[in-house]
Amino acid sequence: MVGRTEDREPVSRARVWRTVTPWLYLAVPLALLITFTYIPVGNMIRDSFTDWDGVSPDRNYVGTKNYVELFTRPELFQVFFVSVYYLVASAVQIVLALYFATVLSFDVRFRNLFKGILFFPYLLNGVAIGFVFLYFFQPHGTLDTVLSAFGAHGHHFWLGSGRMGNTSLAGVSVWRFTGLNFVLFLGAIQSVPGELYEASELDGANRWQQFRHIIAPGIKPVLSLSAILAISGSLSAFEIPYIMTRGAAGTQTFVIQTVKLAFEFDKMGLASAAAVALLVIILLVTWLQRIVVPDERNDLV
Repeated sequence: MVGRTEDREPVSRARVWRTVTPWLYLAVPLALLITFTYIPVGNMIRDSFTDWDGVSPDRNYVGTKNYVELFTRPELFQVFFVSVYYLVASAVQIVLALYFATVLSFDVRFRNLFKGILFFPYLLNGVAIGFVFLYFFQPHGTLDTVLSAFGAHGHHFWLGSGRMGNTSLAGVSVWRFTGLNFVLFLGAIQSVPGELYEASELDGANRWQQFRHIIAPGIKPVLSLSAILAISGSLSAFEIPYIMTRGAAGTQTFVIQTVKLAFEFDKMGLASAAAVALLVIILLVTWLQRIVVPDERNDLV
């Protein structure tokens, strides 16, 4: 009996270590996640119910006043219409990235060169991109010079009006983020078993049929991820429009407005409410997208 008890102790010890070891590896990431994500989000939700100005140590509880102001003042919520430009641009960049990823997944001359060219814009710093395209779009700038070579003389205010400015800024986002989607799609396409392409070629399938029946079903989870990133990115566009126009001439996005409320008008409580509203909208859109397009596992083999 004693021997059996002694044999049970190492077994129980091994079970304890098997249970504890994963949590030991997760301890540091979880601590960082809680410290730099969940605690700040909790503080933001708390501040959204106060009139805090961002500087004063006093925080007066005002209930849902900030949320009422946010949803009853049209000028605070109408900036979401600017996100439509970025949403269309996201759809364009997904289509372009999917096209190039499909073409370059096959044996094409100089495909490694084209891969580098497509991914290079994503490696550049957003501030640098903003300043480069600021000179690119200015009157008598690079774009006007190129257009004049084709007979379109004169100077154009590419960033001077809401419609033209938002279209130009959305075009910059297409140029910058197409490479990211391209890499995601290319990796997903290359993970599809090669024997499926060989079998389809023996059956006489063309490239479009291979894309429709092999590639598209095989990369469906990545397409779903790209759609979520596109929607959340278009709703939270900030870097490029803030650097290039500071939200002037009708190009102000919801995030730029939130930053101005917090740091220019000292309304940290109202800005926190706006940030919470944006977070809820993104989570809601993601949830609806998951319902409409469920993440199903497709076994093609």
